[in-house]
Amino acid sequence: MNVRQTRSIIVLMVLGSCGAGPLWSPAKAQEEESYRLSVDVELVVLHAAVRDRNGRFVSDLEKQDFEVYEDGVLQSIRLFEYEDTPVTVGLVVDHSRSMSPKLAHVVAAGRAFVGSSNPLDQMFVVNFTDNVSLGLPAAVPFTNSAAEVEDAISNGPPAGMTALYDGIAEAIAQLRAGSHDKKVLLVISDGGDNASARNLAHVLKMAEISSTIVYTVGLFDDDDPDRNPRVLRRLAHRTGGEAFFPGELGAVVDVCESIAREIRNQYTIGYVSTNVAPDGAYRAIRVSARAPGDGKLVVRTRAGYSAGGESQPGGSQAAP
Repeated sequence: MNVRQTRSIIVLMVLGSCGAGPLWSPAKAQEEESYRLSVDVELVVLHAAVRDRNGRFVSDLEKQDFEVYEDGVLQSIRLFEYEDTPVTVGLVVDHSRSMSPKLAHVVAAGRAFVGSSNPLDQMFVVNFTDNVSLGLPAAVPFTNSAAEVEDAISNGPPAGMTALYDGIAEAIAQLRAGSHDKKVLLVISDGGDNASARNLAHVLKMAEISSTIVYTVGLFDDDDPDRNPRVLRRLAHRTGGEAFFPGELGAVVDVCESIAREIRNQYTIGYVSTNVAPDGAYRAIRVSARAPGDGKLVVRTRAGYSAGGESQPGGSQAAP
């Protein structure tokens, strides 16, 4: 679902008649057509994860429990949903030589991620080394099968260098082919890039414009020369996702299960901006939530967007 989504609303006024005669006629149809109004409404749509002070998901909030501010101005919430909505999600997996001893754990994590996800999700796999490839067969663009995802990640032995940015760019392009509004990437890598034609700024722009939520999992030791946690944090925070750095390889399974659960436990909030900022201007978003008995709540969502549909530098919001 895009950060700014245009919705066409059709209003039809039907004029009745109390006298005798046909209820419907070509002349009456033409008359009533003059009362048809089409209004394009640009809806700003956010996906928000809400947790209590113990880190547990809060799932029983109502629309009135939220406040949305754009550039400090309170907005009126027009769309509010809390549903386990199917998503289109891509697993972007580093197959470079430095990931060789970690790949078996990544395969297990991929299977666990599918098992904890909505069974109606559309999933695909992008593997990258020096080059980028789709893991599923050409005739199978998406799947919800844990076995097929496991095979897709296992395809191709670790080798070569790291084209992280090219892998993410390919995954964002593949997301467009999915039929679900909500788009998510799960990137598993050591974070280093030494082979891409694209750069970090390019893929951040792609992710922001497409409203893709990016979760990242960094697998590296403290002395790993390829480690780059800063890149993984920026990818996640700028898109409303979260970055994880498990202390041991075995923990990557739990991390991926946790990400799947969060994707299934997000509020969808939409509003029509009252901001008169010119196109291209960055608009900061702040969302707060509070409910009796839950204490301090933490809301994490995208921190802003650019008027006119292009996201500008910003980050995800994680504030009480």
